[in-house]
Amino acid sequence: MGKSINKVLITGGAGFIGSNVARVLLNDGYEITILDNFLPQIHGDKNELTDDLKDKVRLIVGDVSDKKLLYKALEGQDAVIHYAAETGTGQSMYAVSHYTNVNIQATADLCDYIINEPHNLQSVIVASSRSIYGEGKYTSPDYGTVYPNSRTFQNVKESFEVRCPISGKNNLKLESTDESSKIHPSSFYGITKQVQEQMIILAAKLKNINGYALRYQNVYGPGQSLKNPYTGILSIFTRLALQNEEINIFEDGLESRDFVHIQDVVSATISCLKLEEKGQHILNVGSGVPVSVIEVANEIVTYLKSKSKIKISGAFREGDIRHNFADLKLINEITGFEPKWNFKEGLHSFIDWALDQNDIPKDTADYKKSLGELKEKGLLNG
Repeated sequence: MGKSINKVLITGGAGFIGSNVARVLLNDGYEITILDNFLPQIHGDKNELTDDLKDKVRLIVGDVSDKKLLYKALEGQDAVIHYAAETGTGQSMYAVSHYTNVNIQATADLCDYIINEPHNLQSVIVASSRSIYGEGKYTSPDYGTVYPNSRTFQNVKESFEVRCPISGKNNLKLESTDESSKIHPSSFYGITKQVQEQMIILAAKLKNINGYALRYQNVYGPGQSLKNPYTGILSIFTRLALQNEEINIFEDGLESRDFVHIQDVVSATISCLKLEEKGQHILNVGSGVPVSVIEVANEIVTYLKSKSKIKISGAFREGDIRHNFADLKLINEITGFEPKWNFKEGLHSFIDWALDQNDIPKDTADYKKSLGELKEKGLLNG
């Protein structure tokens, strides 16, 4: 058993997940350092921490890709939680070198530090993603467990549902995706997350420290960026509903996601940080329940009493998966984690918080611009 962890660096700690983790750790008596570049796409014109974090943490403003600055931030730390990354799946399909630089190269620098520099690090946690799986796990009546191939414009013409990769039949049963499932990301973002987690786990193993790659599903809740048009359908749909604008749903609306509340994500993450037994683990973090996109839109419109019309457009975005929800047996076995929030209650908590904010964009021009970029790059039809 090693020394107790006291000093924790959170890269990207001003962001949605990082700031929520920081709050809980502060309340638990940890000394927190945050490294963040306050990217306008996420933070808008705000370049400072929220009032409840300001002056309570050590803040380093800068880019995680700045190796000297990263090394400075790592000095004297007992643990690092690595959140700083580009996150938009769609945007990653054309900003390839940028996503590679921020997500992979910066993680390589962190691994260089872990392996080559004298330090006190006992634990390193990296935010991975359900996107590394690509399509989820299915059962075929003929072939047992199968993992469908990525969908393209060509193979969704007859049906948006995935097909058996062996027979080509559309007769599969969706299963929960466990950590031993096939990794076959369908976006460049997913590829960068796969590389990140493998690098961190290997570096931790080489130095015999705790290492965790947490495969977060779709994280949502109070504190989520209301300004980033490239990620987060709950934020986007809420903004559209508040403006009483049409909500355009891709495909047939039956595509599903595993939405996990921020408080559950914080709980799962901190449970890993507090594990004392040395080890390296790759763990799913989700709710374990799939929710369709049409359910999401209907609940938002109903709860807000919005006049927005819901349009199921049949559009398809290259890189999008059809279904994926988490199997949580392993994280429960290792940390005892169990999600507490159901989706409807969690969604209402997010909407109530969003209504209290004074920085919801007054129009959806940025969202329309993001769709235009995808169409221009040939990544969105319809």
